[in-house]
Amino acid sequence: MLDTISATPAEAVRMQARAGTLGSHTSGAAPGYVQGNVAIVPAAQAAQFEAFCRANWQPCPLLAVSRPGDPSLPTLGRGIDIRHDLPRYRVYRDGALSGLRTDVADLWSGDLVTFVIGCSFTFERALIQAGIPLRHVQQGRNVAMYRSSIETNAVGPFGGPMVVSMRPIPTPDAARARDITARFPDQHGAPVHIGDPAAIGIPDLARPDYGDAVDVLPNETPVFWACGVTSQAALERARLPFFIAHAPGCMLVTDQVHPDA
Repeated sequence: MLDTISATPAEAVRMQARAGTLGSHTSGAAPGYVQGNVAIVPAAQAAQFEAFCRANWQPCPLLAVSRPGDPSLPTLGRGIDIRHDLPRYRVYRDGALSGLRTDVADLWSGDLVTFVIGCSFTFERALIQAGIPLRHVQQGRNVAMYRSSIETNAVGPFGGPMVVSMRPIPTPDAARARDITARFPDQHGAPVHIGDPAAIGIPDLARPDYGDAVDVLPNETPVFWACGVTSQAALERARLPFFIAHAPGCMLVTDQVHPDA
């Protein structure tokens, strides 16, 4: 393992996760580095799940797919071991959450395939550098995420609603936020909706399905981006006997640096 002196910011985050000292979300961690949602599924379901992701590129843009049983992801970073390098994991059995972990090495087997899916945390630095404030970052909270009424394109047992992340944006800056994030297609790209949450089936912004609620002030507009937790919702719906996913907001921080971040 690298020592803390030679480690890049991304490696330092992974080292903290591996040591069990990073138990919270990764919003704001290692600014400029690409972050990814994670889904780990048995090889028997991997081909259909990959087809689902490719059929739903905006919520599920694939950054990497591992070989069965291989915990490394060499295209995303040196020394990555997906069994240890997330702050927190969710373990599912028969589609239901069965536990939270900081390490899944004892659950690993030779037929597991890791999928890494782009994350909107990657573009947050670009918004902040453009002078667009992000309240959840300012408050040290996880982003608010909601199950919407937007349906994904089903493939086999995988389908269901798109999960979206919401950031309150000053109303005059909403168009700029759209244009900035459009430069990040592998991290969900431009928003899927701007404005009234009820129009996409969200009844109450104060009650997110995942993450932390933040206030939307009178001079702000709620802006919604596709979210990689969509993949987790699709896996739950498919009721697989077993799968592992990142806990919402607890991403894999990769060694890739986004040119626009």
